[in-house]
Amino acid sequence: MALIIIGAILLLLPMSHHGYLSPIDALFTSTSAVCVTGLIVKDTANDFTVFGQSIILMLIQIGGLGYMSAVTFLAIISKQKLSHRDRVLLKESLNYPDMKGLVRFLKIVFASIILVEIVGAIILTLRFLYDMPTGEAIWFGVFHSISAFNNAGFSLFDDNLMRYRSDITINLIFPILIIMGGIGYMVLIELRNYYKNDTKRLSTHTKLVISMYILLTILGMVLLLTLEWDTAFKNMDFGDKILAAWFTSVNYRTAGFNTVDLSNLSEANLFFATFFMMTGGGPGGTAGGIKVIPVALAVIGTWYALKGDDNVHIFKRSISYYNINKAYAMIFLASIYVVLSTIILSESEHLPFLRTLFETCSAFGTVGVSTGNGGVLSYSALFTSVGKINIMLLMLAGRIGVFAFTVAIIGKFEKSRIKYAEGRVVL
Repeated sequence: MALIIIGAILLLLPMSHHGYLSPIDALFTSTSAVCVTGLIVKDTANDFTVFGQSIILMLIQIGGLGYMSAVTFLAIISKQKLSHRDRVLLKESLNYPDMKGLVRFLKIVFASIILVEIVGAIILTLRFLYDMPTGEAIWFGVFHSISAFNNAGFSLFDDNLMRYRSDITINLIFPILIIMGGIGYMVLIELRNYYKNDTKRLSTHTKLVISMYILLTILGMVLLLTLEWDTAFKNMDFGDKILAAWFTSVNYRTAGFNTVDLSNLSEANLFFATFFMMTGGGPGGTAGGIKVIPVALAVIGTWYALKGDDNVHIFKRSISYYNINKAYAMIFLASIYVVLSTIILSESEHLPFLRTLFETCSAFGTVGVSTGNGGVLSYSALFTSVGKINIMLLMLAGRIGVFAFTVAIIGKFEKSRIKYAEGRVVL
């Protein structure tokens, strides 16, 4: 929150923006950047100067890496010794399984992030050179590479990426960067080690994340093509329809870029999109939301409950009921936050319920896609200050994590040493 406030103050400086920028809009922009969401109430391309855009980019990078990771990396560079408490906090922030090899893992993560963002920036710069001067192309390449990898969705184009709907390079590089950032650092490093033969087999976690990513992306594409073939995609040729469905499906769960005007999508598609946005990306990555692992465990647990089998397993590995119950709790808490916020916003802002639900799910999932203003400004731009604060809290909850956010509000319960006799209940 301190980082968000500092970012808002910097954005309020006269050198950071054009025209008038209200404190609430500066705070909203800073929150969206730190939480790598991408919902905007001011046009990044036209309302902010290059200095202001640089501030937004810095907030995106720190927010994507995570505060603890960024601070720890600075401590490592300055050769400061990490205390045990620092290591514990770092382990939790990275979702790393144990303390062994934690610092080495962080170094590999940072090296991988820098490498991926540099390669992405070079490719995008070469593409943008066809459309703009060299200096501008370099800035656009760097900005969009960092924004895409961190799943932020901020764009320097006044129509987001709709002008590149038919461009193969843009439709491949952006989703690849988004997936690599959102899939989770543990998965990225494990795939790297597997490719180098340092690891003989992939873990259950990695297999489950990759399987869920493939399944959800394909399912999103099928729904988009089925429901929008003769409506929102009506005037596109076959190739453009496939590209638009692919790009939108990837961005539904993790980032806020768009190559089509989402305000033209059918209500059925907007409703299904809320489930994808709530799911989010992989644990320990730059994406928010509930995350694909809890959703997968909830589905697996439900399947075995229907079968009446208490031996829950996947990929020939057993899954503990503690993790399954925790997954159910995460989904339940996230649903409460989103539903209550949607009802409050719908009544206080007097705006359509479904589009408000879409916006709240996009905020909680730190996705950033929106149905507002032709796909440029977010629907949140229509909200009052109270409504914008509500969206900011949702972005925080989605980025911090629903469990951590809830514990921060209500506190952590002490574990009881008393165990009661089991009571019989009827389901």
